[in-house]
Amino acid sequence: MSTLPVNLEPSAQKQKKTANSERGQIKGNVSSAEGAAVQWNGDMEPPEVNEGRTFVEVMSEKYSPENFPYRRGPGMGVVVVPTLGPQGSPMKDRLNLPSMLVLNSCGIRRAGEQAEIAAFCTHVVELDLSHNKLQDWHEISKIVSNIPNLEFLNLSSNPLAGMTLEPKCAEAFSRVRRLVLNNTQVSWDTMMMLTQEIPDLEELFLCLNEYSVVSASRVICPSLRLLHITDNSLQNWAEVRKFGSMFPGLDTLIMANNNLASIQDSKEILQRLFPNLRSINLNNAGLNRWEDIEKLNLLPKLEEVRLQGIPLLQAYTNMERRSLMIAQLPSISLLNGSVVTDSEREDAERFFIRYHFDYPEEELPYRYHCLVTKYGKLEPLAEIDLRPRCRAQVEVHCEEKVEQLSIRLDQTVAELKKQLTTVVQLSTNSMRIYYIDKCSAFGPEEMKYNTRALHSYSIQDGDEILVVPKTK
Repeated sequence: MSTLPVNLEPSAQKQKKTANSERGQIKGNVSSAEGAAVQWNGDMEPPEVNEGRTFVEVMSEKYSPENFPYRRGPGMGVVVVPTLGPQGSPMKDRLNLPSMLVLNSCGIRRAGEQAEIAAFCTHVVELDLSHNKLQDWHEISKIVSNIPNLEFLNLSSNPLAGMTLEPKCAEAFSRVRRLVLNNTQVSWDTMMMLTQEIPDLEELFLCLNEYSVVSASRVICPSLRLLHITDNSLQNWAEVRKFGSMFPGLDTLIMANNNLASIQDSKEILQRLFPNLRSINLNNAGLNRWEDIEKLNLLPKLEEVRLQGIPLLQAYTNMERRSLMIAQLPSISLLNGSVVTDSEREDAERFFIRYHFDYPEEELPYRYHCLVTKYGKLEPLAEIDLRPRCRAQVEVHCEEKVEQLSIRLDQTVAELKKQLTTVVQLSTNSMRIYYIDKCSAFGPEEMKYNTRALHSYSIQDGDEILVVPKTK
């Protein structure tokens, strides 16, 4: 089953349609993408804009047959006819509800009639409520508790700062597996209460919540595999250490754009706290020591690392950064999203040895000695200048006259003839010139194409230019 992207901007091609509803003119975007992940453009300005709208009202309007026509095909929409709705229900006779509801940026503040939610949302598994006005956990729990098969819930950018979550409300989230709380400023204690009530939570998104410290919890969440906590204010590794205690099954830890200064734990602690960590993202962290990079090797299952934008690497070229990182991290197979091949690893490790060739013994990193054991102490590579030669010193022969001459190799044969006029006292039209390669067994080669560049003859120092006057 496909999952709504976290930014919840469906990539579907959209076709605009205008329809009249009970509240006036409504503009909606109708998606033709599989899964019917429909994006409402939020252009409506209903009368309830000041007090907020209900989940039921928005769902009724967006997924009515006029705004969301039924389409055949997998995931294109499910016709739901309510059988349990109360008499006099404001709902239409039927709604074309997909299993993934996208109701972001619709001004939703309240749940509305719970019986309506229960009647129409039995089959819904994914729900996007981001960028609404939900600020009461009790209202959110009314929605969630009436969607029995809900697995994915996005509450990003709802104003939940300082809002209290009662344990009874938290129980409503027990079936959710993927929870997105980006930019909600939800407190860490509230987040922990949620995780305690969600026994099978697998993915948790907590970006842009201004966390600088996190509270340790005795209650663990062993099911969590992915924690995305980018763009917060974490600076001390002691806070990151708590993630290991709370989420022992963690597979992927994304901490980009946190100013973490160093990795302080020992081998024993890292192996105990993060025994299953396979992927870590430390982009734009504050790491500035190679010792911190070496510590990543202590994570027993680490395979993928992202380490762009850290102060440690600013002084190196792109090639040096990648090579030194690969050599320092022998177990990784992906670096910054790119596969590390066996041949690239060998080249990087050999480069690492040569890079440290002139370092004092006391400054050599531990990894250097490991690689010298593997490859031996390699000598620096010979520097070969592959740039084309600019000039050559040649002998110019004309009849009995011989003269040494420095010529530019980027000039043409015609330009060389002009240079020779002052040497052999002949005009360019009255001379024929030949190139003699002193290391070749072949005879002189006439230079008869005036536009040909001299470097194409591979002229070397000591070669000869023979000038012969033209006969009338």
